[in-house]
Amino acid sequence: MSESDPGISGGGRVRRSPGISYQELLDADSRPVPPHLRIDTGAFLGDHDIPIERYIDPRFHELEKERLWPKVWQMALREERIPEVGDADVYEIADVSILLIRTAPDEIKGYYNACLHMGRNLVDRPCRLGEIRCPYHGFTWRTDGRLKHIPGMWDLPHVDAKRMNLPEVKVETWNGFVFINMDPDCAPLKDYLGEVYQHWNRYPLSERYTAVHVMKVLRCNWKTGQEAFMDAFHLVASHPQILAAAGDDNTQYDVFGICSRAITPAGTPSPHLNWTPSEQEIADHVYKPRDSTGGIEVPEGMTYRQFGAQVGREELRKTIGDRADMLCDAEVMDSFYYTLFPNFHPYLSYNQVLQRFKPWDDRHDMCTMEVMYLAPFKGERPPPAKITFLGPDESFLEAPELGAAGALIAQDEWNLEKVQKGMHTLRRTKPGLTMGVYQHSQVRHFHNVYEQYMGLER
Repeated sequence: MSESDPGISGGGRVRRSPGISYQELLDADSRPVPPHLRIDTGAFLGDHDIPIERYIDPRFHELEKERLWPKVWQMALREERIPEVGDADVYEIADVSILLIRTAPDEIKGYYNACLHMGRNLVDRPCRLGEIRCPYHGFTWRTDGRLKHIPGMWDLPHVDAKRMNLPEVKVETWNGFVFINMDPDCAPLKDYLGEVYQHWNRYPLSERYTAVHVMKVLRCNWKTGQEAFMDAFHLVASHPQILAAAGDDNTQYDVFGICSRAITPAGTPSPHLNWTPSEQEIADHVYKPRDSTGGIEVPEGMTYRQFGAQVGREELRKTIGDRADMLCDAEVMDSFYYTLFPNFHPYLSYNQVLQRFKPWDDRHDMCTMEVMYLAPFKGERPPPAKITFLGPDESFLEAPELGAAGALIAQDEWNLEKVQKGMHTLRRTKPGLTMGVYQHSQVRHFHNVYEQYMGLER
């Protein structure tokens, strides 16, 4: 697929909010802005409704298992989860389980996690392996996938040992992440990601560690879940408490081949407000709710965006040193949330957040949402955080390690089950979901690419 394909990038330009544009905010930055932030695609991606059946019909889940998940690159885990030779972990998507094992300091292999004898999962949890031995009957493979031993081979004269090596999946690494693809004829990961592959060059995620990892089960389809985090349109209703310092309608949306991004500026008020906060009021809005000392005072002649970025650079200096000086105000202040199709959402710059959504236990109506914080560090790499698991009846508020963001995520979480249920009612009156032309650009782009993988006609 190419970015020139009209099903992905669209054609023409779209209307924007009458408020200040994101590029105009960059014009006022106190430092040079890197070229990747000056890209503004603004493509028209359609004004059609999105069919509700994609979220609620189990037939789409089965079709995804056939046409989507076996064909796309998927972020499986962080390299730091398997740092030593022999370290292994499991990645699961719908009804498929993949075993990932570090076979050399610079090599990671992926195998279908099923014994070639009776199909038992070879590995159930993170572990360190000298060999891969099935717990059921003892069939054993070397970590490079070659068959090592079959007990009672005298009773299996019909088995060709040369055909019993573990089937592999494609594995590549990027920025400290391990990606897998089940399609043996897939394009390289770099080609799949296209232009955005280079967007993190200034902020190498391989030099971070997983400081927080929370996984929660949601009672909604995985697409329902992730789309709640793919626009700023919902801030005015779902997160009204942050509007004095979040330019929701000023958000810029871009598409790059199979990837997309949204950039929501911070330290500038929402155009939805019927009052104009001062620079100090914006600062108070950000800091006072979490700082009993009364927050910070914005120096005369500075905007809060400029001063907040200055404070942020000094905080980053503790771990990244003088590299903090290269960051413009926008890189320190704003939210750059990308979607790497189909389900991986890393943030750019030194915003530590990334998210991933997957079907839960081969269910079409439930999913897992993972929130990870990738933090910079100084000196020796800290061990990755243990995963906090939250069931469907627990809340993100029960993961204090998320900090202030936990409350925001909980507000989104509160909507999701009700959205999933409401779509069953909505289909009685109309067949599709009505999306904005520009503010739902990331969602529209996702479905345009989704349609191509799934072989769907609009």
